[in-house]
Amino acid sequence: MNKIDDNTAVEKSKKKLRWRITRGGGLFQGQLSMLQEKIDHLERLLAENNEIISNIRDSVINLSESVEEGPKSSQGDFSQGAGPHLLPSQSSLQAHPADCLFASRSGSQHPDVQMLDVYSLVPFDNPDGGVWKQGFDITYQEDEWDAEPLQVFVVPHSHNDPGWLKTFNDYFRDKTQYIFNNMVLKLKEDSSRKFMWSEISYFSKWWDIIDTQKKDAVKSLLENGQFEIVTGGWVMPDEATSHYFALIDQLIEGHQWLEKHVGVKPRSGWAIDPFGHSPTMAYLLKRAGFSHMLIQRIHYVVKRHFARQKTLEFYWRQNWDLGSVTDIFCHMMPFYSYDIPHTCGPDPKICCQFDFTRLPGGRFACPWGIAPEPITLANVQSRARMLLDQYRKKSKLYRTKVLLVPLGDDFRFCEYTEWDVQFKNYGQLFKFMNSQPQFKVKIQFGTLSDYFDALDKADTTESKNGQSLFPVVSGDFFTYADRDDHYWSGYFTSRPFYKWLDRVMESHLRAAEILYHFALKQAQKYKIKKFLSSPHYTSLTEARRNLGLFQHHDAITGTAKDWVVVDYGTRLFHSLMLLEKVIGNSAFLLILKDKHTYESYSSDTFLEMELKQKSQDSLPRKNIIKLSAEPRHLVVYNPLEHGRSTMVSIHVSSPTVQVLSASGETLEVQVSAVWDAERTVSQTAYEISFVVHIPPLGLKVYKILESGNSNSHLAEYTLYNGEAKDNGIFSMKNAVDAKEAITIENSFLTLWFDQSGLMKKMVTKEDGKHHDITLQFSWYGTTNKRDKSGAYLFLPDGSAKPYVYEKPPFVTVTRGRMYSEVSCFFDHVTHRVRLYHIQGIEGQSVEVSNIVDIRNSFNREIAMRISSEINSQNKFYTDLNGYQIQPRMTMSKLPLQANVYPMTTMAYIQDTKHRLTLLSAQSLGVSSLSSGQIEVIMDRRLMQDDNRGLGQGVRDNKITANLFRILLERRTDINLEEEKNPVSYPSLLSHLTSSFLNHPVFPMTEKFSPTSKLLGEFAPLASSLPCDIHLVNLRTIQAKVGSGYSDEAALILHRKGFDCRFPSRGTGLLCSTTQGKVSCKLSAWKASLYAEPIQPTTVLCFADSVPSACRRDSSLAPAVSSPVSSKVHLDAGLTPCTASFPWRMTRLALALANPRPSEAPGKMCTRRSRSG
Repeated sequence: MNKIDDNTAVEKSKKKLRWRITRGGGLFQGQLSMLQEKIDHLERLLAENNEIISNIRDSVINLSESVEEGPKSSQGDFSQGAGPHLLPSQSSLQAHPADCLFASRSGSQHPDVQMLDVYSLVPFDNPDGGVWKQGFDITYQEDEWDAEPLQVFVVPHSHNDPGWLKTFNDYFRDKTQYIFNNMVLKLKEDSSRKFMWSEISYFSKWWDIIDTQKKDAVKSLLENGQFEIVTGGWVMPDEATSHYFALIDQLIEGHQWLEKHVGVKPRSGWAIDPFGHSPTMAYLLKRAGFSHMLIQRIHYVVKRHFARQKTLEFYWRQNWDLGSVTDIFCHMMPFYSYDIPHTCGPDPKICCQFDFTRLPGGRFACPWGIAPEPITLANVQSRARMLLDQYRKKSKLYRTKVLLVPLGDDFRFCEYTEWDVQFKNYGQLFKFMNSQPQFKVKIQFGTLSDYFDALDKADTTESKNGQSLFPVVSGDFFTYADRDDHYWSGYFTSRPFYKWLDRVMESHLRAAEILYHFALKQAQKYKIKKFLSSPHYTSLTEARRNLGLFQHHDAITGTAKDWVVVDYGTRLFHSLMLLEKVIGNSAFLLILKDKHTYESYSSDTFLEMELKQKSQDSLPRKNIIKLSAEPRHLVVYNPLEHGRSTMVSIHVSSPTVQVLSASGETLEVQVSAVWDAERTVSQTAYEISFVVHIPPLGLKVYKILESGNSNSHLAEYTLYNGEAKDNGIFSMKNAVDAKEAITIENSFLTLWFDQSGLMKKMVTKEDGKHHDITLQFSWYGTTNKRDKSGAYLFLPDGSAKPYVYEKPPFVTVTRGRMYSEVSCFFDHVTHRVRLYHIQGIEGQSVEVSNIVDIRNSFNREIAMRISSEINSQNKFYTDLNGYQIQPRMTMSKLPLQANVYPMTTMAYIQDTKHRLTLLSAQSLGVSSLSSGQIEVIMDRRLMQDDNRGLGQGVRDNKITANLFRILLERRTDINLEEEKNPVSYPSLLSHLTSSFLNHPVFPMTEKFSPTSKLLGEFAPLASSLPCDIHLVNLRTIQAKVGSGYSDEAALILHRKGFDCRFPSRGTGLLCSTTQGKVSCKLSAWKASLYAEPIQPTTVLCFADSVPSACRRDSSLAPAVSSPVSSKVHLDAGLTPCTASFPWRMTRLALALANPRPSEAPGKMCTRRSRSG
């Protein structure tokens, strides 16, 4: 239906419905409410017509102004609007047929090992394995190495947690700086000594305080191979709860720092302490140019199975890859831990005797009761034989005669005496072993790359017919257990407040990066010294590093000491405040009509956020905007790459409010009550809600003022199980019939609730079907055994018990023009379910908000369970790092806690007819313990330590916000054979809903009234990017010298894999999929300053690591040749993004899509020529 042409029809429909209500005086109240909802919907359609006309008028005004101001303005001011195509509509998402085929294709190259099959086949028993308790007895024949000696690389290392039992700074002060200082001295004493390091957060902090002589010494050690940097991220991140945005960002920060200061690029990944491992991390390392990686914390039964099959070394391939382009070689450590007692061989009692830091009189001792002995001429032979026996047994678990033996532990090599006792005693052992031909061993100190180089050589030598010795493995390694039934699924939820704060920080950092880059280009063009000399880039760098620090596997996981958690939170909070300044000041410069007037404003913040958080451990509250007859500007920023229609809600001082577009058109507004407490309505604040239409990556300006000429509508309230103290403005009715069903609805859905305010049914209006979808809360306790739940472990006392309340909770039902919602107030949860009256993405899902407070609970964990009639049986799906979907099987042979998995952004269940998705704005633990159910653990308070080193429980709970969306979709054209595949994809609607949830708009109000004119909007893109392409970041690169910005930026795009077999009507987005093609015409990016070709790079922004297929001279089509009219194919997973940008951008990160790896590599090519 054409909305503009059908106003008359809408008015007739409204009159008809009113006539039905008048005649239906005898109908009960529920029918009247539903009819009123329909009237409201029709009136909203009229309002949208007015908004369309308003936006057309804005565009005409902006176009006319640009003509008057001339070409200069059109290039620099972005005053031209994006036009009416960004407005909501009933249109469908248009998916290219080839994009639809991707999710359903199959291939002939299957992995040798699929982890889903392993979990199904392995018995998960725990027999006593002898000296290797969790393994088996290992034997060998003495002559096995006659033809080829055993080659052993002993790799000294020190694992330094950037915060755990101490803060980052305290660890550095007390331990880490001395490790580095001693390393420089002790490695120089003997060129055969080696050392390895991972965490750049510590390395950079030390680098800042050392002199030039020491820096030169470090560079020399790196050059001669004695010292190696592995992975090179800011931290060694958690791989379960971290989002891929943050994983990439901390990798970039570490690698860019290394490139700038020491000129090295790490070659291998090293992850010895994260609690389980994700293929997303393997994929990012592969895209970063790595060829090898190492992992350690894997379920002990899986390790035993892999050891028996000799698959501890393998090529890790992504589930979606039907070829082999995502393969990365992976070494899995076989034993319990990465400490010295568990790395030389299967018997920790013997291996501990070769940790010479534990010599009698030292700070450490061997818990097995046998101390190490210093190596002397008298005992060197017997000790060498004892150690070689362990090496040989360990080597029997692998397929070559090359052996890796890590030598280190947490914060090792801190004291110079440790360097001496380890290297000197091992030196004597090595010298003796290498001098004994009958030992058939070649042993030396080495780095991780030394080992992998030797291994590659052995693979090349021993492989037959070009076939590698090593198998291919696909899947993930969650959930981790280190012994018995001790599953580390508790940390998926521990300290959920900070998991929420992490995602808020991510959305702010991304928004600030993008806006800052646009503003920087404008400031450079117009020579705005005030902006160019501002500390904004320093703020961005600090925020990147604080966010990166929080990805550490004892930070975002919630597994650090209380005061360390406060330190992490304070860092995030401080950066959050600085990012708000960057966003506000960048936005202000971009919407100023005359850029030069920016210099005249003295305030350090021009626009301030509508939300204000007062401390690192508190939830944000909305500022109250004081209204008067003088209009105030409201600027709304859309950080997404798609034009967006969404609802904005702000708090104002008066209920008589008018909201105007830039052209002066009055917008329809819902005025709602602000609740000071559960049953008290504020006398001084009111919430106003209205729909905004914002261009991709753009800003739009609105005016708000106190006026009696507003197009505002008061929300209406129905109260259940109690009364409220009203301010006399709103209609608040007490429910007459307590047994009457509670319903709310919008154009897509009707929801039914019970008297406690919990959802019990959903009606989809598209087909009129009723779905029994219920929502409940429940409690988990902890076992009465000796080992109980703690920060890491989830050890419940059985199935969850229903959340019981003594009296029905107070329930409020809100019905308004922009949204309707049901809120209920339990002792531990304030629960809200909302439907938006928007013809677009947000109208098609159910928003669920839970404010959780279990600060007075004792050894309890609170969960939200969604139950449905979907016949999902024992299968469900969770995302990995917000990047890909991993199928899961709930297994009865495993304990309850083993069936809990990490959820970063979504989880879903499905049958042949429907899919039910829970989308999340924060990382939490999730399960599906019964068919048709999704259960998410929202918070946990545990009084004791779980004996994993932390030494405390989790008692520092905060009032925590959890935000979700529930999306029910109809499935079509289902192929049951495809359901067996180990890969699944969200729908396009689900992807976009997740983007809306995780990247909300930023409403900002002026701190003072500007004396200069503002543009009506800032629209950097001429149109939205394709629906399946997400702009991950637009990151200004640091200058080669100093700490400031450069003229380079990294543009990172993600092409998302999606399942087409879902209806996608009424999304409100006029975008389509294009097989990954993004327009590179200068008109597509309206920041026209000067054009320069873009250079493709790896995901970590190194240009010289790009495959030859990306070079200009590649003959594989489609190549990019024209600097003005050209397209670049975003081939899933490998792809560089776009070619010529109107501003200087010479670094370009590879696209990170759920890839199309089996397609021809030529489809990832882009122009790389340089001009001038």
